[in-house]
Amino acid sequence: MAHAHEHTHEHDHDHDHDAQDHDHDHDHDHDHGHAHAPKNFGRAFALGIGLNSAFVIIEAASGFFANSMSLLADAGHNLGDVLGLVVAWIASELVKRAPSPRFTYGLRGSSILAALFNAVFLLVAVGAIAWEAVWRLGAPQPVQGGVVMAVAAAGIVVNGFTAWLFASGGKTDINVRGAFLHMASDALVSAGVVVAGLVIAFTGALWLDPVVSLVISGLIIWGTWRLLIESLGMSLAAVPPRIDPDKVRALLCGRPGVAALHDLHIWPMSTTHVALTCHLVMPSGHPGDAFLHELAEDLAHDFGIEHATVQIEVDPSSACVLAPDEVV
Repeated sequence: MAHAHEHTHEHDHDHDHDAQDHDHDHDHDHDHGHAHAPKNFGRAFALGIGLNSAFVIIEAASGFFANSMSLLADAGHNLGDVLGLVVAWIASELVKRAPSPRFTYGLRGSSILAALFNAVFLLVAVGAIAWEAVWRLGAPQPVQGGVVMAVAAAGIVVNGFTAWLFASGGKTDINVRGAFLHMASDALVSAGVVVAGLVIAFTGALWLDPVVSLVISGLIIWGTWRLLIESLGMSLAAVPPRIDPDKVRALLCGRPGVAALHDLHIWPMSTTHVALTCHLVMPSGHPGDAFLHELAEDLAHDFGIEHATVQIEVDPSSACVLAPDEVV
């Protein structure tokens, strides 16, 4: 559902404002890469959390038993993923809350906070893992390679299956994408642990265990960095990376009758919903409802902006106080 909100600004001495809200459905094929309405991943979250919680317990116990830092590191990472899945699941439910007089967008922003929390939490956890691994490089500990390989092999199955549960939503929601990337990277990391355990079993190279932990740390940072940057940008109301603001500006300025555009703002209300506000200067007069309906439909179809508020200003000689780009 796209929303076109229109304000006509006549710029007379009384500065009268007439506002109308328009809602409409659009039937375009959504083939321009914008965010669709998020799917319900509640069952996937529940199954993923259950499987990974059980696996974390088994992996941590096996890590202590086998004296394997790489298994303990991977268990710590998986525990972070479980917490991340819990937070993301809670946020995915909170975004469905209806708006209130105080929370006028509902609680859609909770999904942004969840993504940011997951990114920060994982980076803090990786610091602890790397610290312990560096310490063990100077004092390698005996490792039972067979246990390491068996548990890590189970991790490939658990993490790979969980990643598959979220594969379909990774392109439209960074919450779901974060879950998918973490689980997919965990599956690859578990494969690396299997290889390390095999080498240790045959060569006795104990230094390989902390080295694998450091490699795991590097993979976590690599996989989490983009999530951190994108969620941080969203929390600061930055234009979502998938939207080119210059193209949005070109679409608005290219509308018939538009002489100027100012006070353009594009920001995420959640990880899947985007809002826009702008002022259009149209000296020929108010363009009518059809103009606003079509504009909102094109913004939704081309950019996934489904909550647009447009103010129409008729008199170009009466400067709007928000016209300068540096004014917010």
